[in-house]
Amino acid sequence: MPEGATTPKAPRTPKAGRDLPAAIGVGLGLLILVIGSMLFFPAGFVVVATAFACVGVWEVHRAIATKGIQAPMTPIMVGALAMPMSAYFAGAEGLLFALVASAGATVLWRSLDAEPGAVKSILAGVFTLMWIPFLLSFVFLMLRGEAGPTLGFTLDLTNISPGVLEVLIMLLLVVANDTFGYLVGVIFGKHPMAPKISPKKSWEGFAGSLGGATLVAIPAAMFLLDQEWWVGLALAIGLVLAGTGGDFAESMVKRELGIKDMSNLLPGHGGVMDRLDSILFAAPVAYAIFTVVGQL
Repeated sequence: MPEGATTPKAPRTPKAGRDLPAAIGVGLGLLILVIGSMLFFPAGFVVVATAFACVGVWEVHRAIATKGIQAPMTPIMVGALAMPMSAYFAGAEGLLFALVASAGATVLWRSLDAEPGAVKSILAGVFTLMWIPFLLSFVFLMLRGEAGPTLGFTLDLTNISPGVLEVLIMLLLVVANDTFGYLVGVIFGKHPMAPKISPKKSWEGFAGSLGGATLVAIPAAMFLLDQEWWVGLALAIGLVLAGTGGDFAESMVKRELGIKDMSNLLPGHGGVMDRLDSILFAAPVAYAIFTVVGQL
């Protein structure tokens, strides 16, 4: 028989390099967990999101360690726990205090260690604190809103708090950004945005992200928040730019560290940080937009 007839064919790899069924299944599962806890038990959502932040910190700590930089894990992990809780229960002042305290503890902790490389270790630790728990905590500032934290169950879906709606819209726009960008990029993507950082991201995919997010944002702003259509447009533009920036930031870090994914905890997605990257940059932008709109 011809040689080609007996040689097994290599499995086909999707054009975008992802296991699409696994990615969709895991993505839907995470979306149900996050949105369900946020709608019915906001304090539980804080716990779930804080757990994701801690896993993200662990992933980044492990990735940075491949370059011989050992950031002080204990104060960083304590900060990852303290900042989201402080943001939700004490507001912006509590978040800033937790950030300063965590960074100070990181400096002090590493300064007491006689091992060489203290400066790189401290910088890596403070960078991790500001990249993950600090940026993610803007989600909890939105969630608490002007009414403050909610401790009990919220079973009345006819009276959803504005903070929950704002976080929900932000998450939907992040999902729309990733989903439409991925689909349009796979089908039409030909012109890479930044080939040295993320060669699979194309301008066509970015246009798809912007168009898809706009389709979601304008009705959401008008019917969920009772705002003008231009508020939805501003949210779509701001969050797509922020989400894309978050993707590029993580891609740049991974390329610098020489790794493909932060971990393989989430089939079809990589690590937790590979799902948080867009949210981390989108959260402060969404918080700023909602704050400005609330003052108009």
